[in-house]
Amino acid sequence: MFDFKYHFQLILYILNIVACTKKVLNSIFQCLLPLFWFIQIISAVQDFPALNHIRTRTSASTQTHASQALIGRIVGKRANEFTAHVQPDLGPKDRDTFKIWSSGSHVNITGTTGVAVAMGLYYYLTNHCGCQYTWAGQQMNIPSPLPKVPAPGIKVTTNDRFRYYQNVCTVDYSFVWYNWTDWQQQLDWMALHGINMPLAFTGQEAIFQRVYMEMGLTMKEVQDHFAGPAFLAWSRMGNMHGWSGPLPQSWIDQQLVLQHKILDRTKELGMIPVLPGFAGHVPSAITRIFPNANVSHLPDWGHFNSSFCCNLLLDFSDPLFKRIGHEVVKEMLNEFGTDHVYNIDTFNEMLPKSSSPTYLAQSAKTVFEALTSADQQAVWLMQGWIFENSVDFWKSPQIKAVVTAVPKGRMIILELFAENRPVYRHTESYFGQPFIWSMLHNFGGTLELYGSFDSINTGPAAGRNFPNSTMIGIGMAPEGINQNEVIYEFMAENAWVPQPRDVSQWVVEYARRRYGKSNKYSSKAWQLLRKSVYNNTDGLKDKSKHVIPTSRPSCHPRLAPDVWYDPEDLYEAWDNLVLAADQLCNSSLFMYDLVDVTRNSLQEISLSFYNSLISAFTHKDIDQVSLKGDKLLGLLADMDILLGSEGHFLLGKWIKAATNLAFRPEERRLYEFNARNQITLWGPTGNHLDYASKQWAGLIHSYYRPRWKVFVEDLKYSLHSGTTFNQSDFDIKVFNTIELPFSTSTQTFPTVPSGNTILIVKQIHKRYRQEKIYKDLREKG
Repeated sequence: MFDFKYHFQLILYILNIVACTKKVLNSIFQCLLPLFWFIQIISAVQDFPALNHIRTRTSASTQTHASQALIGRIVGKRANEFTAHVQPDLGPKDRDTFKIWSSGSHVNITGTTGVAVAMGLYYYLTNHCGCQYTWAGQQMNIPSPLPKVPAPGIKVTTNDRFRYYQNVCTVDYSFVWYNWTDWQQQLDWMALHGINMPLAFTGQEAIFQRVYMEMGLTMKEVQDHFAGPAFLAWSRMGNMHGWSGPLPQSWIDQQLVLQHKILDRTKELGMIPVLPGFAGHVPSAITRIFPNANVSHLPDWGHFNSSFCCNLLLDFSDPLFKRIGHEVVKEMLNEFGTDHVYNIDTFNEMLPKSSSPTYLAQSAKTVFEALTSADQQAVWLMQGWIFENSVDFWKSPQIKAVVTAVPKGRMIILELFAENRPVYRHTESYFGQPFIWSMLHNFGGTLELYGSFDSINTGPAAGRNFPNSTMIGIGMAPEGINQNEVIYEFMAENAWVPQPRDVSQWVVEYARRRYGKSNKYSSKAWQLLRKSVYNNTDGLKDKSKHVIPTSRPSCHPRLAPDVWYDPEDLYEAWDNLVLAADQLCNSSLFMYDLVDVTRNSLQEISLSFYNSLISAFTHKDIDQVSLKGDKLLGLLADMDILLGSEGHFLLGKWIKAATNLAFRPEERRLYEFNARNQITLWGPTGNHLDYASKQWAGLIHSYYRPRWKVFVEDLKYSLHSGTTFNQSDFDIKVFNTIELPFSTSTQTFPTVPSGNTILIVKQIHKRYRQEKIYKDLREKG
């Protein structure tokens, strides 16, 4: 039998040898190298016939129309210079392909799907027009006339079949208060960045409510089971129930309407939206209707009390499990239609009651059978987070039991944290089941500048080339968005780039596109950011933990945030952005970055202030405690002023977005409480305290800085009085006087920025960086 992969690799090896000695052949080799890479990708990855039906069912004409409409939303009045066309047979049936070419003054973009056309548009805008479309804004200074793409044009085929997007938590940390306008922009971003498999979790409470009420539960019993809007993700996963609720019926109804709009748009563009299935978690009232139901309490998650914790899990042997699972999917089909992919996670951050492979296999088999009883073509998408998050429990026998209990190709594993801790490597590529190599990157929607360029530059290719690889896609699964946009721009390109990139050169081009022009200072700044904050290799997951401005102050234990880079590199990047400010002040994206890097620099400086404060306290030097404490409090005041000058860093916008969705005063109060609690206490008693912290204007002033002020005062009192500082007493004090009152407050905050950003940044820079830096940098430049 002809071994294609072996002979291809042999040819590649021979060409490498010849190319070393023959300059002409070397040039040919360089031209053909991208093709060789693509062939190697195809030959390395296994095929899954069971997935052949997972493709868009939307007609080419509808996708063409949707693509042209997207072009209009992106380029505005220039839309008549672009022509979109969807041609499904343009490339391989299991890969997206786009082609770009010029005809006269027009640019033509043809793709196998609407998403492929959108990818082609963004490829052209970034690589030929120097533009950028991100969450923080757009730089769309498109040249006139349009740059030519000479015949035969550019044709690009993706490396993988699927490009997944979202995390089950993103719907709350980022999307919870979205209206349709917000969702349209987000869906456009998805399409431009090649996403063809987005999570579509909005509106599912209406489906579950319908199923449970048809079984006899009351509306109140169901609504009391659901968590409030900002905590629905964890209610859906069975981690807890009811917290920050009850969920208003108006919310359930409006989210159902919104889901229809989201699904219509995704399908028009040729995406495959992922719907939820039934994981086995049920309301406690189920036992009123079915007193003999075989249920057990899940473990406590997040230290919630009995009012909110320990959800009921139906036993996999109980026929009621399959009955509810069938009804949920049936209602999904009736309401939304389906593209046959469903996300189900039964044991998210909760251990099963048994580690027996037999039990675990039966659990997976039951979930799958319930799913396929309503949709015979169903494919189960499961987050692989459980395997990475609880490694002591999920060893190879346990993982194998779950993933092999489902027919090959009928389960897709979302390798959620592949950039740091890939599981496929020690599970023989998930024992034959397909997986998606996904970048998690962010926890809680925090704003820490962070990334792993090298990992995401080489990781996807390593996954494809792994022996007997079952990788079928890449994904981006942050818990929250609106941060570190450079990492997501870079990761999205992994959909089609044939080989790892020169990151140092890439960030220079990124800065040019982002700001609309080249600038030696901004280029230098991004080189420094690339080698520092975006060069993480330690494998640790939560980069916002113990960050000084947003952490509850502590003396015992001492706060020790993870700093994986030389802060001086960050400070020098800040210096260079300040020097570039006068030349790039007309770029809104530059202004965003200037504030963001200044913010992170102040965050790092605050650590040195904190360490000096604790050292002074340890040495019982009350004068220095007072001095160092004042410096720290002054820095936090400066940070609040800084953040208030840029519209993306305002607490007021978050709260206003929440209250805008309310129909009644009681809903307004509930939604505001949800918005405030999620980003601070995260639970009734600080169960996940500051996990979703945000360095926002208003939040610094009214929440973080007051905590630090009390801390400094208590340290001074301890030295004055000769008493021991008691951390537990302090924690109780700030909870009762600052943290809980903030959650229940209705104080208003600005929703529009104020102040001159460049002037504020320069003043802060001068205050915290020595003036000689300006002279030194200009001499170097």
